Amino acid sequence: MTAMFYEIRTYRLKNGAIPAYLKVVEEEGIAIQRKHLGELVAYFFSEIGPINEIVHIWAYPSLDERERRRAALMEDPDWQAFLPKIRDLIEVADNKIMRSARFSPLGGCAS
Repeated sequence: MTAMFYEIRTYRLKNGAIPAYLKVVEEEGIAIQRKHLGELVAYFFSEIGPINEIVHIWAYPSLDERERRRAALMEDPDWQAFLPKIRDLIEVADNKIMRSARFSPLGGCAS
């Protein structure tokens, strides 16, 4: 299996904003993202622990591919029209790139 890079995006939303956020992402946003970003690994919202949290994970075969795909998303007029619908719901955004260990069920890298 090819080693993958996993982008883990975590958003803390305004209090009580999870239903509105999920609704608009499900109805409009996720289709635009999938068109450009490709492999959605998971999309979560918090139930216990830190409240008002959204986490979504995308997989890329390389960092160059991630950069290319994210740039294409940002240039899409549909995405630009969609962003204001979620922007005011998000208080804090965190993003990290991870690689899985060799023994991970997702498949890992050699080093």
